[in-house]
Amino acid sequence: MQSAGFLLLCISFSILLYESSNAPTDNKEQSNTARSCKELLKKQGKKKDGLYHLLSKKGDIYQTYCDMTTDGGGWTLVASVHENNINGKCSVGDRWTSQQGNDPKCPAGDEAWSNKVVFGTPEAATNDDYKNPGYFNIKAQDIAVWHVTNNHELEFWKVASILRYHTNTHFLTLFKGNLYNFFKKHALKYGAGECSTDRGISVPIIYDIGNEQRTNELYGERVRGDFDPGYVTFRVFNNYKESFAMCSGVRPKGCFAQYYCIGGGGYFPNNYCSDFSYLGANAGATNGYGASKELIQAAVLIFYR
Repeated sequence: MQSAGFLLLCISFSILLYESSNAPTDNKEQSNTARSCKELLKKQGKKKDGLYHLLSKKGDIYQTYCDMTTDGGGWTLVASVHENNINGKCSVGDRWTSQQGNDPKCPAGDEAWSNKVVFGTPEAATNDDYKNPGYFNIKAQDIAVWHVTNNHELEFWKVASILRYHTNTHFLTLFKGNLYNFFKKHALKYGAGECSTDRGISVPIIYDIGNEQRTNELYGERVRGDFDPGYVTFRVFNNYKESFAMCSGVRPKGCFAQYYCIGGGGYFPNNYCSDFSYLGANAGATNGYGASKELIQAAVLIFYR
């Protein structure tokens, strides 16, 4: 009886070993040696959109979303800017501007665009702010931007996008490969520049969803003449010397960037202090200033490649 029991134990153990050795490899184990979605695509042949694990420069494993199909794929989600309360005036949750209130003693705000603080999760990128290690340690050439209607699950992000575009000029190579280094060089701070001399660095875009006409329609009629559609612009100052991190889909021509740019320094003299700043100035209508409700109620997702 003891020999039979021992034999049964050995057989069970052998079956367990066989099942373990033939079980599907976890996605984390397969991909955690890659530094970016581009590397996953090129070196490991990953071709499906979805969540993957990546390895940071310091050796930490983190999860993010990879777009493996747009323009050849290899796009790594590194951040999302989400407005939790358009009337909040730099309240808790305005991580890309300031969570400390509209304070002239804190003109640079939380400095999220130029620090290594991470927050949020990729699954919640359309209903909360998100920033992962890839934002500051991936060396990329271009960016992609998606405006995705709030609160959609990630499998529906593409179809829930009201605007999607990417660059192909390799402009990030001028700034050590990412926006972190860009904003280290071009600080976001109230009073650090003027509209007449600081209308930002503009890069032409290629639309994946939308076009220049569609971009115009997302903003108020009274400010459409203040910008050119078909670009993405970084670090802009308006006529009040307020700083803005990003103007999505447009290039400023005048000094009213507050109505179509997001993020930035932590002090706004006119008290429109939030991640989406003055975008809600016209209560979401498009017959005046500000942006449409459609745009206000969408998160801005930023990808590197």
